[in-house]
Amino acid sequence: MVQKASSKLTDLMNKAIAREIQVTVQYMWQHVMAKGLNSAEIADVFEEVAISEMKHAEKIAERIFYFDVVPTTKPDPIKVGGSITEMLEADAKAEEEAIELYKEIIKLAQAEGDSTTRLLFEQILADEEDHHDKFTTLLGR
Repeated sequence: MVQKASSKLTDLMNKAIAREIQVTVQYMWQHVMAKGLNSAEIADVFEEVAISEMKHAEKIAERIFYFDVVPTTKPDPIKVGGSITEMLEADAKAEEEAIELYKEIIKLAQAEGDSTTRLLFEQILADEEDHHDKFTTLLGR
């Protein structure tokens, strides 16, 4: 028997996908657009994190599809351009928002007895915290 998830949980997971698609595109464009001092190193970080975020979107979509719900294909608003510092600040904020959302999903999945979704988001949360650390370290925080 297929496990059921509340509509609130699947709605939050679709929100997570929209965010993951957003940052995948955002970070990949920033990888292309990075110019200036230390830009090669930072561009590599943008690319590495973009690929990680794309994999998160795929894993979350697979989990939503398991519940017989169609995963979203619409990203949240994408922020590109500006200086490398402005990009990193926007990216650190995006990761903070993800961390908050994923903690909410973990809590709800736990309350619903959905250990698979909880575990998936705990793993993704660890990656998001690492991404946040990379961005804030590059900002000198």
